[in-house]
Amino acid sequence: MGKSIRIYLPNETVAGIRHAEIANWTGQALACPRSLFSELREWPEIQRPGVYILFGVNDETGAEIAYIGEAEVLADRLHSHLSGKEFWSELVSFSSKDENLTKAHVRYLEARLVSMANEANRYRLENNVAPTLPSLPRADRDAMEEFLGFAKTLLGVLGHRILDPFVVRKTSVDAQIATMIKNIPAPAEKVLEPSAVFYLRVSSLQARAVWTEEGMVVFEGSDAALNASAKIPVGLAALRQSLIAAGVLSVSNEKMAFKRDHMFKSPSQAAGVITGYSINGRDNWKLDDGTTLNAYFESGRDLL
Repeated sequence: MGKSIRIYLPNETVAGIRHAEIANWTGQALACPRSLFSELREWPEIQRPGVYILFGVNDETGAEIAYIGEAEVLADRLHSHLSGKEFWSELVSFSSKDENLTKAHVRYLEARLVSMANEANRYRLENNVAPTLPSLPRADRDAMEEFLGFAKTLLGVLGHRILDPFVVRKTSVDAQIATMIKNIPAPAEKVLEPSAVFYLRVSSLQARAVWTEEGMVVFEGSDAALNASAKIPVGLAALRQSLIAAGVLSVSNEKMAFKRDHMFKSPSQAAGVITGYSINGRDNWKLDDGTTLNAYFESGRDLL
């Protein structure tokens, strides 16, 4: 089912404040660069309870990082982060247009957002402690889960897929929710078919990956060369070093190993980081039956 999304640009630029909403939804989102927070602070939409996410980049590793929080008055809490947290460059907040979000509701939303972001594993969270999921009446839980679904959509539209896993391996419900909600079916999600998994086998290295609409996702546990070739392109060398610094790659049994899933922009970029030298990824990523990624593309078969 399609969704109608409205985005208002008060500064007439996509780099400024953005107010986003979905038709027939009582929630709303505000995205704002740090430099314009003094202007956003006057908006009535953040003079109420809600949740927020601060987005930034680790200066040393280049990894995307985020912090998730909640507040009874968003403006006051966000203002405290101007001096309390230096890393962030943009914020996205969520509140309700009908002012029906209570403290318990926003605590629930915060706990679920942290859980979902950790499961997606796209950003490194700056939250030191995972908040406890508060108990809510069944009707309120269902309403908050619906709220989260709309919030996830708007986050993606606003350029932050922090809640979207690189690859959905199986249909699941968050463990905390599963213990609280009985006899409710898990949401329908795309299941990763084994035939869509590609393998890179070079020398003693073995890696597994899938191609998605965003790029090549190499799976946790895949091998990578311990050392890069002296002739590795500068860009690939820099990317390898940034992944090592970020903890995505670490030494394991005289090799490197991926400690979590990681998405690359192209099959060759993924293969180059793994092998430590320039290599054609479309020819070297293969299905178990030997079909190359290039041939798979040309066949017109769905990759996922």
